[in-house]
Amino acid sequence: MAFRDHLTHARLVQDETSLIHGVWNYSRENDHPMLLFDNISEAKGQKIAVNMLTRDRLCAAIGIEPGVYIDTLAWAMKNPSEPVIVSPSEAPVYDCMQDEVDLTALPIPHHWPQDRGRYMSASVVIAEVDGRRNMSFHRQFLRDESHLVVRLVPRHLRTMVDEARAKGREVNIAIVNAPDPVVLLAGAMSFDEPIDELSIAAALHEKLYNSPLELVALPNGIHVPANAEYAMWGRITTEDDDEGPYVDITGTVDDVRQEPVIEVDGVLHRNDPIFHALIPGEAEHKTLMGLPRAPTIKDAVSEVVDCVDVYMTEGGCGWLAAVVKIRKHSEEDSKKAIEAALAGHRSMKMVTIVDEDIDISNPVRVEWAMVTRWQPDRDTYIFSDQKGSSLDPSRYGDGKTSKVGFDATIHHEDNPEGYQSVQ
Repeated sequence: MAFRDHLTHARLVQDETSLIHGVWNYSRENDHPMLLFDNISEAKGQKIAVNMLTRDRLCAAIGIEPGVYIDTLAWAMKNPSEPVIVSPSEAPVYDCMQDEVDLTALPIPHHWPQDRGRYMSASVVIAEVDGRRNMSFHRQFLRDESHLVVRLVPRHLRTMVDEARAKGREVNIAIVNAPDPVVLLAGAMSFDEPIDELSIAAALHEKLYNSPLELVALPNGIHVPANAEYAMWGRITTEDDDEGPYVDITGTVDDVRQEPVIEVDGVLHRNDPIFHALIPGEAEHKTLMGLPRAPTIKDAVSEVVDCVDVYMTEGGCGWLAAVVKIRKHSEEDSKKAIEAALAGHRSMKMVTIVDEDIDISNPVRVEWAMVTRWQPDRDTYIFSDQKGSSLDPSRYGDGKTSKVGFDATIHHEDNPEGYQSVQ
C-alpha cells in the first residue's frame, strides 16, 4: 500500500492555501483533523497532507488495534526481513524527475512563525556507508534551491557522518517524503545497536499488508521505498550552516546550531504527488516520536516484572513521560519497573506505574490512580544527576537532569478492595 491509499478519510481543502503559515493556521483553526490540501498557491499541481499519523489514525492505517501495536513492533524488531528490489520502471516514485533541482518548487511549508523558515519535518533520511544502512527522521531547513541544513542528533546517522568527515568524505543519502505509514513508523525507531530500519519495515509489511516492501535504487545507489511520493538523492557535505530556531516536540523553540549541509543532486516524485507536512510539536509529531519507544520500554520492564502495556503521554510530548501498566506480584515490582523503564528509554524524565485496571491512555484515570493509590513520601523515587534529553529545555550543566518515578499501584499490605473503582 502507498501513502495516498491511507488518505481516504482526509478532509479535502480546496481553498487556496499558502505554504507560509497557511497549512498551520488552517489545521489549528479546525482542531487538527486529517487534511489534504489540494490548492497550494506556491506549488500548483502538488498536494499537502497533514495530521495523518496520530496514534489512533496510525493504528487504523496499518490495521492493528492500539492495544496490540507494541507487541507487533516488538515482533518486527526480532524478526527483520529483506525488502524486494524492483527496477525504476516498476517504481511509481520514478514517474517524474525535475529537469533541474529546485527544492523551492516543492510544497515544503513554513509552519510556526517562530521557525527559521520552510522545513521538511516528516521526511526520512536513508544513508548507506560501508555496508551499513540507516533510516531515520531528521528535520531539514530549506536553505536554497539545492541545499538543506539537517539537524543531526547524536544517534547512528550522526556517528556515520562524523566518521566520514574524519576521513574528509561526504555521505551519500536519499531523502524520502511520504512513504507508507509502516516505513514511517520503522524510521522513527531508534536502537542502541545499528539496525537496518528498512528490514523492520519489511517485516511489518509482510505481517500487516501481506506484501513485500519494494525498494528501488536511486542514481547514487541508495535504495528507497518504490511507492514513496517523493525521493531525493544527494550528499551530506562537510559544510555546516545555521539550523534553527525551530518549534520542537515540546512546543518550545529549539536553539540555533551549526549543522551539516545537504546538497541535493536530483528530485523524483509520483504523478500528482502528495507531500507529507508534519506540523512540529503537535499530535502527529508526538506519535511518530513516542510510539516506537513504547515496545523498547515494555521489553525492558518485562525483563524484571510482568508488564502489560506502555503509553507515551501527550503531556510528556510523546517522549519525556510514560505510563506503564504492570501485573503486580510483589512490593518490589513497582520500583523495578520504574528503574527498568527509565533505562529502556534514556530520554524519559518521568514514569508512572499503575495496576492493570487503569486505562493508561486516559489521563483522568491515571490521575485518579495517583490520588487514590500513591503516597508522595512513600511512593516517589527521584534519581539525581542523570543524562537528560536534548529536547528538555530545563536540562542543566552538560545536559543533566533529575528523573522521577511514581508508584501509583495498590500496595499488597493494604486492603485491595478499598482501592477498586466503581466507575
